[in-house]
Amino acid sequence: MKGDRVEIVVDAGDTTRTYEVVASRAGRRVESAVRRGVVEVSEVTRNGSVVRTARFMAARVLALVEQPVPREDSSERPLREDPNS
Repeated sequence: MKGDRVEIVVDAGDTTRTYEVVASRAGRRVESAVRRGVVEVSEVTRNGSVVRTARFMAARVLALVEQPVPREDSSERPLREDPNS
């Protein structure tokens, strides 16, 4: 969903670097995967086509923070408090 984003913090020797991959248009999402010692973060369209991919060596990744956009879903709404209690 537009606004989904993943922040990647990478060890760059004497410092750290932070990268962001953001779903830039409506209908896109951000997916992350770890394969063969490589962390891949991809922006994907509705039909599954990859728009762009960022790849990092897993040994250098310090943090991978997924920040989804809050969804308007009835199952995630807080329960109403009972006024009689």
